[in-house]
Amino acid sequence: MDAAFLKSAFDESQYPPPDKTEVAFAGRSNVGKSSLLNALVNRKNLARTSSTPGRTQALNFFRVNDRFTFVDLPGYGYARVSREVKSSWRGMVEAYLRNRPNLKAVVVILDIRRDLEEDDRSLMEWLEQEGKNVIPVLTKVDKLTRRERDSRVREMGRNLSGIVSQKPILFSAKTGEGRKEIWDRFLSSTKT
Repeated sequence: MDAAFLKSAFDESQYPPPDKTEVAFAGRSNVGKSSLLNALVNRKNLARTSSTPGRTQALNFFRVNDRFTFVDLPGYGYARVSREVKSSWRGMVEAYLRNRPNLKAVVVILDIRRDLEEDDRSLMEWLEQEGKNVIPVLTKVDKLTRRERDSRVREMGRNLSGIVSQKPILFSAKTGEGRKEIWDRFLSSTKT
């Protein structure tokens, strides 16, 4: 798969032209956003991974097969950055999500091992209110036993019902589980 980093942007004047279908990737810091992006395009280091939360501080645009653009949004939540920086991220991300004409879907990434937090709920509710296509993905499923996984899937399903209209996809960057389902959902969501 042909994929390349395009640019980082902090405001609309720095975005690439809106000539390709865009899909944004959002999630709390350290949920596996970069690992998911890399797995989707079969690359190890397209999006940089880090064990330090809060490394992504701009909107990072990646061209995929010269047909799509993936947009890696700054993580939210417990990133070790100042409140001022977090506030600037929020404004930057909200403006992008609200105004980008070629944005067709937002993949909201949740760690299956963690409970849904207010930031997660608020983001998904806001996206739904804005009429955005939300694709929820539960990452790190390989880190649970089958019994733990089944229990967490049921619990997360209950927590997400009424917030998002689509069923969450289970994903593991380690095993590749869910990769095809994400692409299928992504492709069906982005038909114009």
